[in-house]
Amino acid sequence: MSSLFSRVKSVEQSIADTDEPDSKLRKDLTAWDLTVFGVAVVVGAGIFTLTARTAGNVAGPSVSLAFVIAAVACGLAALCYAEFASTVPVAGSAYTFTFATFGEFLAWIIGWDLMLELALAASVVSKGWSAYLGDFLDITTTVDIGFDFDWGAVLLIAVLTVLLALGTKISSRVSLVITSIKVGVVLLMIIVGAFYIKTSNYSPYIPDSVPSDTGSGIHQTLFSALTGGGDTDFGWYGLLAAASLVFFAFIGFDVVATTAEETKDPQRALPRGILGSLAIVTVLYVLVTLVLTGMVPYTDLAGDSTLTTAFEIRGVTWVGWIINLGAIAGLTTVVMVMLLGQTRVAFAMSRDGLLPRSLAHTGKRGTPARLTVIVGVTSAVLAAIFPMGTLEEMVNIGTLFAFVLVSIGVVVLRRTRPELSRGFKVPLMPVIPILSVLACLWLMLNLSIETWLRFLVWMAIGLVIYFAFGRRNSVFARRERGELASVSGPGEAPEVDLGKGPG
Repeated sequence: MSSLFSRVKSVEQSIADTDEPDSKLRKDLTAWDLTVFGVAVVVGAGIFTLTARTAGNVAGPSVSLAFVIAAVACGLAALCYAEFASTVPVAGSAYTFTFATFGEFLAWIIGWDLMLELALAASVVSKGWSAYLGDFLDITTTVDIGFDFDWGAVLLIAVLTVLLALGTKISSRVSLVITSIKVGVVLLMIIVGAFYIKTSNYSPYIPDSVPSDTGSGIHQTLFSALTGGGDTDFGWYGLLAAASLVFFAFIGFDVVATTAEETKDPQRALPRGILGSLAIVTVLYVLVTLVLTGMVPYTDLAGDSTLTTAFEIRGVTWVGWIINLGAIAGLTTVVMVMLLGQTRVAFAMSRDGLLPRSLAHTGKRGTPARLTVIVGVTSAVLAAIFPMGTLEEMVNIGTLFAFVLVSIGVVVLRRTRPELSRGFKVPLMPVIPILSVLACLWLMLNLSIETWLRFLVWMAIGLVIYFAFGRRNSVFARRERGELASVSGPGEAPEVDLGKGPG
């Protein structure tokens, strides 16, 4: 078992691996491209749906404070991501960072965890896109062929997979156009809604707690169960639960770090892209929640409400189709960047041998086209066949777990490798990373017991795959068996396969 934690991949080795001709990614992206990707993936349909549901069913007007709490937790983690990404500008994000600090075993754990965040999220969001497309065009996007085949979701994933295979630069340009549309829609909603605000709707800001119909047993939050809060909505428990729920709306800024290897001047561009995109979406989210809860009493938003619900109540019915357009645009870029992130994480894991190394191959366009197609097909099959419900909480717990390891890893790497060149440094070290860990653990406690159980099952499946395949076939394992030349010190050339020729 000790070997599991001794297989640490040096930063120099990680960077050296990026120069392998057969698996080299093209450097096309700038800080602006990364900011666009960040806003593109974070601002999705959640701003149109999750905001209203959380206000009406869980937190009331204090949903705006819940967004601030979630944003602070994300901001603390974002600072840690920015330092790591500027120090280790390699594809893979939290997976690569963990490999450089904690070793292969925990790197696999976090890589498997990221698959939960990215692959499943892309499939679920594509189904949401399909539903919005059906409403917008007044058509049916599913066909009964023994099961409900969601052709809308498949079409979206197919088009985006082709774009990503063609190159990240063209994907960035398409993302910029679509992101501009959805941000324009959000700003329009804020401006129009502001004229209908009644300050009396903000009172009480934190409503009194009430019994919950769905918050008992394993459906209640872990924190509520541990402290005896019981099955309640609203009040302080509702506010804390809401912060954990709306955290889903911020997921994605960390995906920016997966493009590190394809970025020009990554030490400067990555911190700007990560922190810039998070700042933009935080302002947008808080403004939307203030407008929403100011337009109508929070009690009018109970049930399956959306942002459209508030405008319809105030008689602004024309805004519905615009919101649908914004949601379609929003979900398009979310799915694209989720697929991009999933591909880059799997690419890094394949290059390390934890997944088949044949997948870590880039073509003439400098993209892992083969792996991109596999990820796209898998996501399309999941979206087409399985009747997925909302997986916000499952995605949340996976992301928060990654944030915890990255935050701890920044402290570890600062202590073990202080001489490394860092384009960005977390201020107030180690206070900020410690606060990040505490904030993320706090949000995890406010997720349901059911979510925790599902998360543990997912991680158990990952352990089986690691011990059945990854541990024996990784680069480290092959090096230990003498199949690859060992690399004994930082900065040395990447390993050489002793058993094969150039082909």
